[in-house]
Amino acid sequence: MSAARQEVADARRVVVKVGSSSLTTAAGGLDADRVDALVDVLAKSRSGGEKEIVLVSSGAIAAGLAPLGLRRRPKDLARQQAAASVGQGLLVARYTASFARYGVRVGQVLLTTHDTSRRSHHRNAARTLDKLLAMGALPVVNENDTVATDEIRFGDNDRLAALVAHLVRADLLVLLSDVDGVYDGDPSKPGTSRIAEIRGPEDLEGVEIGSAGKAGVGTGGMVTKVEAAGIATAAGIPVVLTSAFDAGDALAGRDTGTYFHPTGRRSADRLLWLQHASAPQGAITLDDGAVRAVVERRKSLLPAGIAAVEGEFAAGDPVELRDTAGRAVARGLVNFDAKEIPQLIGRSTRELARELGPAYEREVVHRDDLVVLHP
Repeated sequence: MSAARQEVADARRVVVKVGSSSLTTAAGGLDADRVDALVDVLAKSRSGGEKEIVLVSSGAIAAGLAPLGLRRRPKDLARQQAAASVGQGLLVARYTASFARYGVRVGQVLLTTHDTSRRSHHRNAARTLDKLLAMGALPVVNENDTVATDEIRFGDNDRLAALVAHLVRADLLVLLSDVDGVYDGDPSKPGTSRIAEIRGPEDLEGVEIGSAGKAGVGTGGMVTKVEAAGIATAAGIPVVLTSAFDAGDALAGRDTGTYFHPTGRRSADRLLWLQHASAPQGAITLDDGAVRAVVERRKSLLPAGIAAVEGEFAAGDPVELRDTAGRAVARGLVNFDAKEIPQLIGRSTRELARELGPAYEREVVHRDDLVVLHP
């Protein structure tokens, strides 16, 4: 066994993500045999007490299609949310019954981007997941499709899984699909081969990655899985991407799927969420000097460096920081309401403190609440 695969086998806390196509029939509705097969693998993997498993599971919308008489996944948000409302209960009930065969309790955790991009909500989500694991339960995480809007959605559970892996300080992320890894071409065509290991983005140069799953009941595809792997590995978490059929081999460290080596180090949890899960509520345009200070020298944004502001936001909201060409260069949590900022533009904090009071002698966005998007 290679050193990388041994690291997989030795991982203690593992986030496993499974897609809709691995749990449901093409017509919609849960496939009990597929769910049970996955549960068999996960329960066996944690049976000795050596592993903790967090399951990020798609399938709520797909599970609700058939009961509502829908022949295919609807395109409008309202009917998607109706299907999710019906399907989420069916999905968790199926997991609860299946894991009960092994005496394992299941805890449902539904998240939206608001739950995870704001610091207080982020800490609460982390505490809940930690406590469930400490009490021996297996968390089943999904996006809260019934209340999320287009503007505040994770978009797919692959990205959510990568962020949850960071949230719970996982040792490994396993992405399960209907394809057994990343291939150097279309896996359905002869002459293509599986890429066993990926050490960085350069290993994917020239590789065409498909964007659609086979079953047509999910939102993701290989593109979203590779992007999710990039998020996790940049945060220091190794990733295995393989098929649900090979889940047992993957968790045991056998040579299956594609292994993504970590490319970065773990950073502050909330900064990863700020970069990948927050929905900016407005934008602040920086002058050239402020762009250099924020991006190159990693300084806080001061009022003197602001050129313009747009949108309606409150103190504590995430905002986009742009250069004068309109390019987003950073994202941060703002310390002032949008309506306050026009009177601050171009002025020094000392001047503002004299005129408006000591509360205004501070940064508009502190460097500890700021993530650079384009170095």
